[in-house]
Amino acid sequence: MTRMPTLIETVRVRDGRAPLWHLHLRRLAESCRALGVPFPGEFEVPSGADRVHRLALGPKGLQVSERPVGPTVPVWLVTARTVHRPYPHKTTAREVFDAAAAEAMAARVGDALLLTSRGEVAECTIWSLLWWEGDRLAGPPLSLGVLRSVSRMRLEELAVPLLERVVPRAHLAGRSLLLVNAVRGVVPLARLDGVEVPPDPRTSALAARFWP
Repeated sequence: MTRMPTLIETVRVRDGRAPLWHLHLRRLAESCRALGVPFPGEFEVPSGADRVHRLALGPKGLQVSERPVGPTVPVWLVTARTVHRPYPHKTTAREVFDAAAAEAMAARVGDALLLTSRGEVAECTIWSLLWWEGDRLAGPPLSLGVLRSVSRMRLEELAVPLLERVVPRAHLAGRSLLLVNAVRGVVPLARLDGVEVPPDPRTSALAARFWP
């Protein structure tokens, strides 16, 4: 018998409210339907001090914990040796990400970029990686098995069209790169594998629009 997975949502509380709460609940409900996890009837909407409100929903029911918000300064990345595996739902089965995060820690950088077994750009351990390509914002397609992140859902709300591209790591060279997640918003990538990433003013403009 397959053991019920534990789904997680890390919700930002900002300026006294949880501005992306509706998107977290939407994704959680979709994952519950897909994985057969009972969806709770009621949630207490977080408010108050700026923090991360974490939901864990699984065999033990709904569990809530909290932690501080991490830094939002430009991030340095290293390309992980650990190979990405499909992660379509946000669950606690994160062994691959834990291994890649250990590589980042050993390299003394903020996070690690995972590639597929074919060397295609996938995602980071806590961020979605995007890049500017001409006049478009681009990123890996969900069909690669990357998480449908709440931050990408927020960009859809903002009517920011995302050009989905399957690309090798080498495609990122010389491009302006950015990272997004639902806790820290939009953050520019400063260095990738020790090489400086060129900035783009559109990243700052997008960061200013991200939070409702």
